[in-house]
Amino acid sequence: MKDASTQNLALAGHLLDHYAGRIARAQRPYILGLSGLQGSGKSSLARVMKTQAESRGWPTVVLSLDDFYYSRSEREAMAQDIHPLLRTRGVPGTHEIELLLSVLAALPNASEKLPVAWPRFDKGRDTRMPPSRWPKATRPPKLVIVEGWALGLKPQPLAALGTPVNALERDEDDDGRWRKWVNKQLRGYQPLWRKLDALIVLQAPGWDVVRRWRSETEQDLLARRAPLAMDAEAMSRFLAHFERLSRHALATLPAIADSVVEYDSERHVTGLGHD
Repeated sequence: MKDASTQNLALAGHLLDHYAGRIARAQRPYILGLSGLQGSGKSSLARVMKTQAESRGWPTVVLSLDDFYYSRSEREAMAQDIHPLLRTRGVPGTHEIELLLSVLAALPNASEKLPVAWPRFDKGRDTRMPPSRWPKATRPPKLVIVEGWALGLKPQPLAALGTPVNALERDEDDDGRWRKWVNKQLRGYQPLWRKLDALIVLQAPGWDVVRRWRSETEQDLLARRAPLAMDAEAMSRFLAHFERLSRHALATLPAIADSVVEYDSERHVTGLGHD
């Protein structure tokens, strides 16, 4: 863990150095996207970047795509109206993108009189925390870091959707209705991607490694007896919801990123490149 912390300190400093001129010159909050698949450490890196940015005199807000999931009851309604697989949070279409866009639009005018609040999602209870516990900004940030697992992703070609990538798609989406709906929802995420002034991609070596990383996180939660922590079978099914678009992200995001951080299977940084 100490190695990871030391690595994040160095990585955060390097990334902020690289974007410092652009952040300083920006007439409005500079929006930096941090995209990484599950278990890649994007949330931890975002926290370190916020601390370092504020030590440089840049008020910073971190917005996590995960905090904008629809509530459990809203997803239950989607499961009944559209497809049962939408009970599970995570795929495009299960985030309230309009709310995230409205937060980004309001942040430049944040003040004590007009604070800007955004949701906090409780993964243990699988729903949003009450608004009284939402974080808020009372001054305009200089830097906004938006972090999430699918940031920057474009829809797949329809021809790519025909063949199931795993047993979940084969058995529970045999007609392809769910994956076609999810793919279509990605169109509604493009206005958010266009708001990003730059996109940093944390690139894992492959899907099998991502699956292991995420499972290790869940094992820690199980050991702590966290609410709703998943056993190996439940974890495998959960991750199957993300496999298609995770593979798509691994294949396509580096080409459109402004910065790519490459990791090996033990999460050590092995490369860092800027467009």
